[in-house]
Amino acid sequence: MKKILKGSPVVTRSAPQRTCVGCRSVKDKRELVRLVRNRRGHIEIDVTGKKEGRGAYICPDSVCWEKALKGQLLARTLKGTLTPENRAELVRSGEELIKGVD
Repeated sequence: MKKILKGSPVVTRSAPQRTCVGCRSVKDKRELVRLVRNRRGHIEIDVTGKKEGRGAYICPDSVCWEKALKGQLLARTLKGTLTPENRAELVRSGEELIKGVD
């Protein structure tokens, strides 16, 4: 059993920070939606935040989703390719996710 000495500093942990791919703002990790590229190269939404693979974060905002999925921003961040089918799937999933937040 550890004793806490009077006058000893209390250690507090700061929340992890991540940058949104769309708007480049830095926010708490829990405020953002994680996308992950798995070993097969498929990009999907990681609801748990624990899936294996390279991750990127986007604000749950329609403007950020459109900006990230419009060009090659997301593909470049995840170091992969985004097929038209995969892009359409992410757009649909993002719309559903954003509706749930509003």
